Amino acid sequence: MKKLVAYITSAYPDREFTVDLALSLKEAGADSIELGIPFSDPVADGPVIEEANVRALKKGFRVSDTLYISEKIAKEIDTLWMGYFNPFYHKGVEYFIDEAKRMGVSGFIIPDLPFEEAITYRPLFDKNDIALIDFVAPTDSEERVRTILKDSKKFIYMVAYTGITGAGKSEDLASLIEWVRQTTDTPLYIGFGVNEKTAKEKSRGVDGVIVGSAFVKVLLRDDLTSSEKINKINALAKEIKESINS
Repeated sequence: MKKLVAYITSAYPDREFTVDLALSLKEAGADSIELGIPFSDPVADGPVIEEANVRALKKGFRVSDTLYISEKIAKEIDTLWMGYFNPFYHKGVEYFIDEAKRMGVSGFIIPDLPFEEAITYRPLFDKNDIALIDFVAPTDSEERVRTILKDSKKFIYMVAYTGITGAGKSEDLASLIEWVRQTTDTPLYIGFGVNEKTAKEKSRGVDGVIVGSAFVKVLLRDDLTSSEKINKINALAKEIKESINS
């Protein structure tokens, strides 16, 4: 069965809501939670997730909020931290790895940490059995992709197009997907522009999808109560999970 990774923004509108949402998403069919750490300059994210970052920071988000949420959910559903390198560097990569190991967080997704720089930290992740998720993109050379795939862990994050999350672009990835699948046994997940309308098409040939903006759009709706937001996000998750497996 193909997997669904659900991105949600930590502590927006508050951390208890995020705990409730994450646990309900498990029941709705999400296989993993990608817990976003709000940052002031989320360069890989589109306007939807960027707005959620801004709102969370204005409400006083602290890294301790992500740790609190993770401690509540990581034993219940596979949890990864998604964040930009600055917060990890500021508090120390070793600090985050120690906390992740203590709580059972399984991996980190750091989109602005290039593979060539991540090599420095990889032994620390490997030593603690925590995945540092690798990205591949249509613009990568075959040689670079082969190098990235060599030591990939947990899953490979295939960027569906060059750009930012939520932009909804489309590129023909069939040949790249086929080549990656022939080169490694590591599961291949696709992200960027995946929603209830595109998930089935984008999931062809891969092992899972990563969905963010479609869920965060609901988080940003001020006309909904917390329970209504959770219900709508769960309905989307169920629809996407059924779509990619039908």
